[in-house]
Amino acid sequence: MPRVPLLIISIFFITGGISHFVVTNSFVMAMPDYLGYHKELVIISGVFEILGGIGILVPQTRLFAGYGLIALIIAVYPANINMALHPEKYKEFSELFLYVRLPFQFLFVWFVWRAITPERLKNKHATK
Repeated sequence: MPRVPLLIISIFFITGGISHFVVTNSFVMAMPDYLGYHKELVIISGVFEILGGIGILVPQTRLFAGYGLIALIIAVYPANINMALHPEKYKEFSELFLYVRLPFQFLFVWFVWRAITPERLKNKHATK
């Protein structure tokens, strides 16, 4: 049975990934103007969220999936910054929420990092 943090991460990312397909336009609106291919990037990030959410539950892919999810959190951070810098475009969210959630991205990275710690340590000891 997977550890509880892994289940939380899995549910969070699978749900988030599915939402990329259900409310695609909301995610497209969050994309910074300087990036191209907004819809394609939203779909790609949704696919990787789902794959990472599944992969983190599988012991053989957990470490790779965890690192992938951390990279994904970092990769989508510019969209979160973009939303905070342009709150007038996102009336459905309070401006405070858009700013408060920025540091939470670092907490998400830490949470995934901690959740894969047993695999990281096992891998580290296996290479010695």
